[in-house]
Amino acid sequence: MAHTQKCPECGSSNLVYDESRGELMCGNCGLLIEEKMVDTSHELRSFDKTEKKSRGGPPISMQKFDKGLTTNVGEISDIYKLNSTQQTRKYLRLKKWQERVSTSIERNLRLAMAELRRVTSFLDLPTVVKEETARIYNFVLQRGMVRGRSMESVIAACVYAACRSYNIPRTLDEISAASDVERKEIGRTYRFIIRKIGIKVTPSSPKNYISRFASVLHLSPKTQNETLRILKKAEISELTSGRGPAGIAAAALYVAALLNDEKRTQREVADVAGITEVTIRNRYKELLEKLELEDKVKIKEAEQGKRNKEKKEKK
Repeated sequence: MAHTQKCPECGSSNLVYDESRGELMCGNCGLLIEEKMVDTSHELRSFDKTEKKSRGGPPISMQKFDKGLTTNVGEISDIYKLNSTQQTRKYLRLKKWQERVSTSIERNLRLAMAELRRVTSFLDLPTVVKEETARIYNFVLQRGMVRGRSMESVIAACVYAACRSYNIPRTLDEISAASDVERKEIGRTYRFIIRKIGIKVTPSSPKNYISRFASVLHLSPKTQNETLRILKKAEISELTSGRGPAGIAAAALYVAALLNDEKRTQREVADVAGITEVTIRNRYKELLEKLELEDKVKIKEAEQGKRNKEKKEKK
């Protein structure tokens, strides 16, 4: 929001407008210049049941096949208010023809957006990722890249691309489970899309997976910090290059949990990360050898065995 006025306290023109509070303040000295300002944007609420929202409708959204701009003929609530059977039939007939005259792109978008909402809801993704997924799918559809591929696989690939764009860690296995599409098919479609439309996606980092894996495994912040330190050393030793980020993250988390007396089994960590126990064992051995953690791990394992023995004796 542009303002020509200046701060009366320091004379600065760096003024900040807070829309949620309706306040205008100085960005330099923090002086509150104006408050309780009138909001002239669209009204999305109705305070009186007898009145309609006269100042606007719902916001435009890419998640709707028509972006929320289409006027539907014969809404159900309006149809049953009619007294005449002839008028009711007329509205139903107009409604049917409105659906018939829609283009193939509109029909495809209607089905695709429903699938998008289902997959993103299953993965519990934020609204910004949903909007980005819808934008990518619209772009792909308008250029005829969906032809010859299933709509479900393209939506899944768009979801994965949007997650990678916003650095939200979601593996191909998770998206495959949510969309009922094979992992290989999603990966193939994803590579085709980013190559054709030129999306620049940064490589996924193992660090992005730590907080989510640790939360599911109920590990402490201390263990998470230890995991990040191990990953930093692994990057310096070039252990992360050419290996799956989820596998490296899971192995580092397994080692950190062991060092902090919060041991989890390899099976538990593998299930959370969506990888096999063999992968964790291989990455685990590499971390111990390259980072010289073998002695520390042996000491912790000996202490753990001693504690387990004492517990059995007490019983």
